[in-house]
Amino acid sequence: MTAAPGRKAVVVGAGIVGVCSAFTLQREGWAVTLVDPDEPGQGCSFGNAGVLANTNVAPVAMPGVLAQVPGMLMDPMSPLTIRWSYLPRLMPWLIGFLRASTPSRVEAISHALANLSRRVFEDLTPLVEEAGASDLVLRRGYIGVYRNPAKLAGLRAELALKRQRGMRVEELGPDELRQLEPALARDIVGGYHIPDAGHTVNPLALTQRLVAAFQRRGGIVRRARVLDFAEFGDAGPRSVVTDAGSIPCDLVVVAAGSYSRALAARLGADVPLDTERGYHTVLPRPGIELRMAMMCGDGGFAITPMATGVRLAGTVEFGGVEAAPNFQRLDPLRKHAKALLPGLDMRDGSQWMGRRPSMPDSVPVIGRSPRHRNALLAFGHGHLGLTYAAVTGRLVADLAADRAPALDMTPYDPARF
Repeated sequence: MTAAPGRKAVVVGAGIVGVCSAFTLQREGWAVTLVDPDEPGQGCSFGNAGVLANTNVAPVAMPGVLAQVPGMLMDPMSPLTIRWSYLPRLMPWLIGFLRASTPSRVEAISHALANLSRRVFEDLTPLVEEAGASDLVLRRGYIGVYRNPAKLAGLRAELALKRQRGMRVEELGPDELRQLEPALARDIVGGYHIPDAGHTVNPLALTQRLVAAFQRRGGIVRRARVLDFAEFGDAGPRSVVTDAGSIPCDLVVVAAGSYSRALAARLGADVPLDTERGYHTVLPRPGIELRMAMMCGDGGFAITPMATGVRLAGTVEFGGVEAAPNFQRLDPLRKHAKALLPGLDMRDGSQWMGRRPSMPDSVPVIGRSPRHRNALLAFGHGHLGLTYAAVTGRLVADLAADRAPALDMTPYDPARF
């Protein structure tokens, strides 16, 4: 399926994964139309933590997670929680989630995630440079900080897993952490430093600059909702049906985040996609200066210095795409952040909730539809959409060109379930 002049690709979804897929395809000669009902970057790509977590090798479901399920149901303020009303609909996903937490599955999943993580900056940097967005991406490292000794002890298995996969990570004591970030509290007990990680100071602006570069090359952005696919030939659909008319295509890529499941089903892929609802607040006048992004280990969320202030972002709430936000979930983030950074000014913070596309095994779907050769699926990145966006775009382009990707694609296959 090597691109030839005039070959048309339609990418469904203008979040960071869809944008990177569209831009990469375009750079290889495809005439690309990017379709989304909203402006590019206005979903999770607007509200993510901004961290480029290029040493991620662990699924959300680690061994022992089964014992935590009662707490997820009983405590709506815990870092990982399930709304009771949503539990019946979540059960098939939850069973897969628990199955993914066995030691053997964690081992296999960690290899799949590590293979993506190793390519993060290799695939992102060319896109950022062409878009003139290098000022938005800082590679200053990342730290995790703990005030609770028990939680710090529980982290060490994950750090060992990172090292086994060849990732650079250093466990640090309180004084060493304060040398990196002097604003940290005096009662921290330790943590870790990942020197090769990075972050963006403005996730929305990064997506917008990539889109602007895509448009300068002749890329088309259409505000429309994709409803279906039509005119099926031997390879698959030759038309994408939207609420604003149909768009002809030789290739279609579904990268619609949490809204991808129904579209994937129309293309012959039954995937157990669900939604992690994440929250953030941005503190516009933080009163302190932070050099790098950090993980608040006790609260399970990120604290990221951005152009608009300091962003507190994270947690996982399973409640579907319909339920109203529960902004009280931001209260623990504020409490933990203030304890970790006593000088942080908490006034006038904004509120936001987004819906991350989540697979039970924490591994994104990247591959061909099992039924249609010209339909590629690229979604389910959970809280790592920004991190894996450019890698996904590269893999999508490889598949579109009938090239052997640099990675074994088996772990990401839409038919793996």
